[in-house]
Amino acid sequence: MNAPTWIPQDYLTVLIVLSLSFVVLERLRPQRPGQGFFRKDLGADVCYLIFNGHVYSLLTAATSLKVALWAQEGLGKVGAVPAAPLLDGQSFWLKFAVVLVAGDFLQWCIHNLLHRVPVLWKFHQVHHSVSTMDWAGNFRFHWMEVVVYKVLLYLPMFLVGGTAAGMAVAVVGTAWGHFNHSNLRLGLGPLAYVLNSPRMHLWHHDYTDEGAPAKNFGIVFSCWDFLFRTAYWPRERPPERIGFPGMEHMVGGFAGMTFWPFLRRPKADSAPPS
Repeated sequence: MNAPTWIPQDYLTVLIVLSLSFVVLERLRPQRPGQGFFRKDLGADVCYLIFNGHVYSLLTAATSLKVALWAQEGLGKVGAVPAAPLLDGQSFWLKFAVVLVAGDFLQWCIHNLLHRVPVLWKFHQVHHSVSTMDWAGNFRFHWMEVVVYKVLLYLPMFLVGGTAAGMAVAVVGTAWGHFNHSNLRLGLGPLAYVLNSPRMHLWHHDYTDEGAPAKNFGIVFSCWDFLFRTAYWPRERPPERIGFPGMEHMVGGFAGMTFWPFLRRPKADSAPPS
């Protein structure tokens, strides 16, 4: 079954509308009122938004889809995987729900690896170099992270639900990623034990090792962290500082942060929290 016609298929339009919406919402209901729109590295984050959210996404999405189709065709011939997506012929909403939940759990696992594997942490440090959090920080991540996520995520999700459900999940993921990183005063109440929120995700970016050196890996769902005991959220206060030890040595700007993981630097700066 095809996706409902009202679900957008033009990701660039979705990205622009969501981004402008959060610019307005953060001005109307800020969690940290003194935090202005124009901040350090805003220009770099806009470059990351354009590059990671559109230019690079187009390239990797097209390539990943071709690889997924090629892999499914090849593996299907030898009987290693089904010749069609597992949920082929099922309702769109069933495929959407399965891809959303299963995909988010896979992303939780990958996010965990980004913090625990030294070579992956070098690239993930770019995302954790955000020192003033707002929605634009959602797309500050190194292009190598996209490669890691697409390799470990794209093929399994395509084999389960196909492309239409994947697009809808991408829209939800972008919206929730903007929300998690936003300077927006909006609580979720009891739903915070299921869904991620700005206040909980801010503790993922904590500079210190309070609670755990790395915690709160959830993307859309927070329940994985509560289930696997990686959740830490003192609700009465935010972290005093966000970032990571050694970030003061990071080269600023879009180009500087892009080349940062490849530079030689002290071992302490490149080791993951442990």
